[in-house]
Amino acid sequence: MKRTPLALLNLLHEKTRLIVAIAGVGFAVLLIFMNLGFQGALLATTVTFYEQLDADIFLTSPESLEISSTKAFPRVRLAQIAGVEGIERTMPLYMEYLLWRNPETRISRAMFVFGINPQDPVFGMPEVQTPAAQQALEAPNTVLIDRLSREEFGPQTVDLETEAGRRRVIIGGQYSLGGGFAADGTLIMSDQNFIRFFAPRPFSQINLGLIQVKAGANIEAIATTLRRLLPADVRVMTRREMIQNDLQFWLQTTAIGFIFSLGVIVSFIVGTVIVYQILYTDIRDHMKEYATLKAMGYSGRYLFGIVLQEAVILAVAGFVPGWVVAVGLYRLTREATNLPMIMTVNRLVLVFTLTLIMCSLSGLISVRRAVTADPAEVF
Repeated sequence: MKRTPLALLNLLHEKTRLIVAIAGVGFAVLLIFMNLGFQGALLATTVTFYEQLDADIFLTSPESLEISSTKAFPRVRLAQIAGVEGIERTMPLYMEYLLWRNPETRISRAMFVFGINPQDPVFGMPEVQTPAAQQALEAPNTVLIDRLSREEFGPQTVDLETEAGRRRVIIGGQYSLGGGFAADGTLIMSDQNFIRFFAPRPFSQINLGLIQVKAGANIEAIATTLRRLLPADVRVMTRREMIQNDLQFWLQTTAIGFIFSLGVIVSFIVGTVIVYQILYTDIRDHMKEYATLKAMGYSGRYLFGIVLQEAVILAVAGFVPGWVVAVGLYRLTREATNLPMIMTVNRLVLVFTLTLIMCSLSGLISVRRAVTADPAEVF
């Protein structure tokens, strides 16, 4: 007959305390999952945006911090490099925030706007490449709207008319991109419409220069050539460098990245303290039993093994409900915000590992009292 492990019997001896311990560990696990989920969504939206831009090299102002806060620079810089060997096409991109009025509630919210030449293949979304979309973009005061925009912007019915930036605007089509943490919604309009909506901004000032290179061309070599040719009022970056720049900005410069990272650390500490309190109380209540084991000749290593087993049991028992609740909250967050909150296998393994470390560390701290217990003093 298989015997029940002593560690499990110790935990089951006080069922109420065990339930509280599992709830505490589960809560810490849930907090870690949510912070990592938001951080992962932040990274995913950044990468996804650049994956939808059909460009290999980017020109941007040295004063720009990331994609949603770019500064303008002269459009003529694109003309200056058009003849460089290996370059297939150069395309300007205008970007700015615009107040969009919900036609139902009449409440205005800021939307992020992209201004493009309708003939340029700036975006990779199929909906933007269709003849109908290009025809809509060429019409005055007509835009394409991101169907992943927040519900607060109102209905997105094609041909619906509302107001943006104190001008009449018509929805000419939809696409799927997502605004991420920088914007709750996005619009695409022609460069001509962009200048109308953002007058008196000059046509000669753009926010981003997109460069497509010819098939087989060396992107790094072309980028090096452009850095040598262009003046200091523009910065040349490859797609990988642009993504890295934006990720570094969000994670290291903004409060958002700091809060998510701090949230993981705080959650880990909270879980460690909770498990420590449970294990310490358990050892205190069973001190006579531990002392008896020492008097019978059991080593400190054996006692340490019992406490460590208790820690592992708490880790597993607390991880499961924390994970289940996190999966549900991920789904609710995706539906409410359109953020890509996805439970990946890597995140699952990472949080489970952190949970084991968290509980094991608590066991290491709390077991000292049992190992150093003197049977003569206890009895």
